[in-house]
Amino acid sequence: MKTKILSTSEYDLVLAGEIIKSGGLVAFPTETVYGLGANAFDENAVKNIYLAKGRPSDNPLIVHVSKKEDITPLVKEITPKAKALIDAFFPAPLTVILPKSEMINNTVSGGLDTVAVRMPENETARRIIEFSGCPVAAPSANTSGLPSPTKAKYVMDDMMGKIDAIIDGGDCAFGVESTVITLATDVPVILRPGAVTKEMIENVIGEVEVSSAVLQGMKENETAASPGMKYKHYSPKAKVILVDADKKTYENFVNEQKNAFALCFEEDDIHIPKQTFGKESDDLSQAKELFDALRKLDEMGAEKVYARIPKTTGVAMAVYNRLIRAAAFHIIDLTKPFFIGLTGQTGAGKGYVGKYLEMLGFHVLDSDKYVKKIYENNPALLQKLAEEFGQDIIKDGILDRKALAKAAFSSKENTDKLNHIVHPEVISLCEKDAAGLTVLDAPQLFEAQAQNKCSKIISVTAPFETRLKRIMQRDDLTKEQALERMNAQFDEDYYINNSDFVIKNDGSDIKIQINKIMEDIL
Repeated sequence: MKTKILSTSEYDLVLAGEIIKSGGLVAFPTETVYGLGANAFDENAVKNIYLAKGRPSDNPLIVHVSKKEDITPLVKEITPKAKALIDAFFPAPLTVILPKSEMINNTVSGGLDTVAVRMPENETARRIIEFSGCPVAAPSANTSGLPSPTKAKYVMDDMMGKIDAIIDGGDCAFGVESTVITLATDVPVILRPGAVTKEMIENVIGEVEVSSAVLQGMKENETAASPGMKYKHYSPKAKVILVDADKKTYENFVNEQKNAFALCFEEDDIHIPKQTFGKESDDLSQAKELFDALRKLDEMGAEKVYARIPKTTGVAMAVYNRLIRAAAFHIIDLTKPFFIGLTGQTGAGKGYVGKYLEMLGFHVLDSDKYVKKIYENNPALLQKLAEEFGQDIIKDGILDRKALAKAAFSSKENTDKLNHIVHPEVISLCEKDAAGLTVLDAPQLFEAQAQNKCSKIISVTAPFETRLKRIMQRDDLTKEQALERMNAQFDEDYYINNSDFVIKNDGSDIKIQINKIMEDIL
């Protein structure tokens, strides 16, 4: 197929309208992103949109109109709240979802009983719709999954030879797709944030909820009620990782990375190759520049990108929503004291993993060493232990660790008492020494309730007999004493079910397992 490149002249807009009316596909500018339009009443034409984009057919499309009165035939009813929003905002970067009329086919609605409708603010878009003489179904004019196009150039990159025409209407004003709100529920719900914010909408119709899928992703088997709700979306070819950190922490982290790029704000002091997307204090500039920045990163040859995390309020919520999907929900959380919590069953070989992580450049804090410190330098804590487990655990003012272990591991109740006294002190000391990519090496990570202080958790497991033999040799224990310690811990399933990653020390190459985890995390 030969794709025509059209201007915004009257002649070309009329031609574009005729192409749409006759069943063709035309990409055109809106105030949000470029749309790929087809006659909403022509089911075959709409199917061709999905083919051109490579878009899943269960992802509904937005129907665009040029006049407010054109909405009425498309829906069963314009509810009072819908009318209030239409009167207050249209034309605008806002889409409302209502129960559909019989005029809307299942291909447009993605098989749902609702339809998404909007009236673009962009004059060129409205004139094309008017010249076509029909409502226009239009998703973003890009290959499905890639960043939405805010320039005609990117439409040409994705759609040349696949559609009938592309109208070059310059850069889009807002840069992220329209806000989508469903009014087919008791309480209106924002399904996709955009330039029309929750606060703006609530000023018109009162209480509005934000779908959990906006910031956290869709639940398993959940149906997409709006475009842009899928797990991974808007993504460049590069691997994008969001970094949750303040400005200084982000800068320090990113500047230490090799063979990587930064997607950052204009004010950030970054020394590796970078692409900016607006100013930290200007949500609208972030929205306008985001998709363009993601495209430019591909042009720069980026393979791994560390993105500065935006806010989740106002227009920045829309930016966060697009970025979290571009990153497939991959976040490095540097707001927590410990980047990685390293734990596992006693005797599983966790110490080896910690040493290897240290060799890779991580700052590893061995909690056992901090336990030793508090036993040697905290008389008040020793007194608490003596009061709980008997004075015979203290000899000449020094803790007899074997005597303490014998008493503490004699029952689960006693083990819990030991953990309650010691763990808060240990974790507090470790937090003071945490810096950058810190690993908390803690056998009792879960018992200490320290998992919430870690961005990611790695557990190490090993076969039962292997662990038993190691513990007996390492700590000079009888079989009964070793079993007592092993039984005081959670079972293997607990570690597996409560960890982000599990290293199996069962003869498999541990370094290969660690390196694979690092590829996933970093």
